Amino acid sequence: MRISEILKSKWFLVLSSTYIIIFLLFVVWMIFFDTNSYFIHKELNDEIKALEETKEFYKEEIDKDKAFIVKMKDSNEVEKYAREKYYLKKANEDIYIIEHEDSVKLKKKHE
Repeated sequence: MRISEILKSKWFLVLSSTYIIIFLLFVVWMIFFDTNSYFIHKELNDEIKALEETKEFYKEEIDKDKAFIVKMKDSNEVEKYAREKYYLKKANEDIYIIEHEDSVKLKKKHE
């Protein structure tokens, strides 16, 4: 095909229309160059999704903490927690810490 034939072809005439050219430039501008481009929207949507997941995680943690606070309102639970977590004891008793073999091996590996 010659260039003159291409210039006279139906497709070239349609694509070279001023409205089509302006529309294509507009689409390219909106997708790639605009401050509200597709890529920026995609990035912002991904960030929103990550923040919503973080929000759900913290809501679950708050619910766990609220349940723990309610549980700790009982003095027997507070005593049990203090004995297990901090090895607290009463004045007239002894505490024996029993470690299993597998936990002793793990401590030696980490040291």
